[in-house]
Amino acid sequence: MNYAIIGFGKIGQALAQAFARSGIEVSVATTRDPESFASEAAAIGPAIIPKTLEEAVTADVIFLAVRFESHPAVAKALPNWKGKTIIDAMNTLAPLEELGGLPSSAVVAKAFTGTKLVKGFNHLVAGVLDQDPAVHGGRRVVFLASDDDGAAAEVGALAEKLGFAPIKLGGLLEGGLLVHARGNSWGHLIFKDLVKFE
Repeated sequence: MNYAIIGFGKIGQALAQAFARSGIEVSVATTRDPESFASEAAAIGPAIIPKTLEEAVTADVIFLAVRFESHPAVAKALPNWKGKTIIDAMNTLAPLEELGGLPSSAVVAKAFTGTKLVKGFNHLVAGVLDQDPAVHGGRRVVFLASDDDGAAAEVGALAEKLGFAPIKLGGLLEGGLLVHARGNSWGHLIFKDLVKFE
């Protein structure tokens, strides 16, 4: 299983920190030349490998950490995303009315034809996401929502490897709304920093 993070802003770098802490190799990419962010990747750790977008999309599991408005351009990098798992770590301030009444994750799922999409890691701000998830004798929670139970389990296992405590919220229309950044009201779980104790 190999991993990639597309987008190397604050959230992308916070995710890279989680991989580096766990010693798990991950490719990182943007639409820019990898040399332009190689020094930032090297500063995080040797397991963070800068690549082109075309190289990064060959990974099995891909985190989307770009601006929401940029995801359609990323989706065009492959004609079909079958067999890949996409983790939607993006947020948008677009109200639900502009998204056809759907949570943003359901909109993203339509753009990435054939993929198994999991909404996750988006409810924590970058300054919290990049911290060690072992806190107060417990583990920081990440919420996951997906219409594919197998993909949710796969991402849950990865979250545990990264030190987090995954909590599954159900499908995109139910769970996705709970972590939707904005609609007529904020999702009930957005920006909630919770810790799970065993």
